[in-house]
Amino acid sequence: MRPDKVLSMIGIAARAGSIASGEFSTEKAVKGGKACLVILAKDASQNTRKHFSDMCGYRHIPLYEYADKKQLGNCIGKECRASMAVTDQNLAGAIVKKLTETEQLNNGGNR
Repeated sequence: MRPDKVLSMIGIAARAGSIASGEFSTEKAVKGGKACLVILAKDASQNTRKHFSDMCGYRHIPLYEYADKKQLGNCIGKECRASMAVTDQNLAGAIVKKLTETEQLNNGGNR
């Protein structure tokens, strides 16, 4: 099994102290203007998705869905996490780049 580069980069951001995880902390980072990127688990509830979609859309913060709750939590050394915010602009940019590359690879493989 190949290592997941997106999850690895999220782990690096966590070790750098640039991750707010869990719904309350993520919401606080978004509303406080600290969030540069929000990542939701693909198995997050519909209510959670709508809540963060509306909040991030209003504030023009990129929002991506990636992995599942268990994978997101494990990559930062925690239990299950449905949401997290990256608070460092450079790390957020690097993670978005990897997310985009991963999406392109997955979409290209389906053709």
